Amino acid sequence: MSTHATSPSQDLLDRYERSLIPVFGTPQLVLERGEGAWVWDVDGRRYLDLVGGIAVNALGHNHPALVAAVSKQVGEMAHISNFFTSRVQVELAERILAIAAAPEGSGVFFANSGAEAIEAAIKLSRRTGRTGIVAAEGAFHGRTTGALALTHKAAYREPFAPLLDGVSHVPFNDIEALRAAVGSSTAAVVLEPVQGEAGAVVADPAYLRAAREITTAAGALLVIDEVQSGVGRTGDWFGHTASGIVPDAITLAKGLGGGLPIGALVTFGSDVTGLLTAGQHGSTFGGNPLVAAAALSVLSTIEVDGLLAHVTQMGEHLASSVAALEHPDVVEVRGRGLLRAVVLRSELSAAVTVAARDAGFLVNPVAPDAIRLVPPLTISRDELDLFVTALPSLIATAKEPAP
Repeated sequence: MSTHATSPSQDLLDRYERSLIPVFGTPQLVLERGEGAWVWDVDGRRYLDLVGGIAVNALGHNHPALVAAVSKQVGEMAHISNFFTSRVQVELAERILAIAAAPEGSGVFFANSGAEAIEAAIKLSRRTGRTGIVAAEGAFHGRTTGALALTHKAAYREPFAPLLDGVSHVPFNDIEALRAAVGSSTAAVVLEPVQGEAGAVVADPAYLRAAREITTAAGALLVIDEVQSGVGRTGDWFGHTASGIVPDAITLAKGLGGGLPIGALVTFGSDVTGLLTAGQHGSTFGGNPLVAAAALSVLSTIEVDGLLAHVTQMGEHLASSVAALEHPDVVEVRGRGLLRAVVLRSELSAAVTVAARDAGFLVNPVAPDAIRLVPPLTISRDELDLFVTALPSLIATAKEPAP
């Protein structure tokens, strides 16, 4: 028998591999606790969390408002199913509609994830009597089979083909390509205001305005996927706000629950809301009291603490600080607010991510040449500066020859 002791992390990773389906590969770390923008692993090492649960932990870790709301609610009622409703579910729906400045007759359907919100949007579009859906190259809308059909990356799609019929992809930000693809059989156009999975590629406001004009003329729905870009992530409540459009529907998830699983389809106006009627869709867990209380606390904290302005300021500071490095291996910082990607001159992102982790920073290599940064909306200037200051050394380490 071996007398060599393993670390807590290695022991848990070994157990992980023996007990979980390996769809995520081997996890990078075994995390144990968090505070604000920081997390600690089971071996006691501390990291600045610039991934934020992939844009989920809007208030960071262990935020007192979220902890208090969830603790209070779980002590009263956590789940009741959608045979019934609760005060917090109704209040959350009203709050979302108010933030979205949705017209009378608008509505909310609660689900458990972004992919489920997209599935609801697909079913909504089918109720128009049409079946065609147009999405964009570079899009990521989820991994359930309907959402996967809208997602563009071949590596995600091909193992599960054939997928939903009638879906086409057009170049992102190409107005004429979109115009050519939308016609009398198009039920919906589904677009992200910022393509996070593609490396924080921002939709031109003119493109979204053209999408609104094109879909209106064709009698198709315009669905804006705000799963990653919504709930303050871009410095506005929603990523499409800067374009001045009113979509037919938006999808929400990620940051809405601040770490608890919630998704939502928001429909604008009675004509769109009325497409889905009783019995045509559902969710056992969707919008239960626990997640609704969490989401209400997230929305309230963003407003009370002025986090929209803070996100704008921190995003601009991050971009300008990286630009000021004038580093030859950094091309630009793309994105808006705190949905950003550091674009590199060569395919170094995986190696930079490893170097960052070893140095105490968690980042996401979203593309071979791009590092996604989606930290908590509460992150401070000083915390961002820690990463910016370290970036040149992280790139230098990544470029070192393998031993």
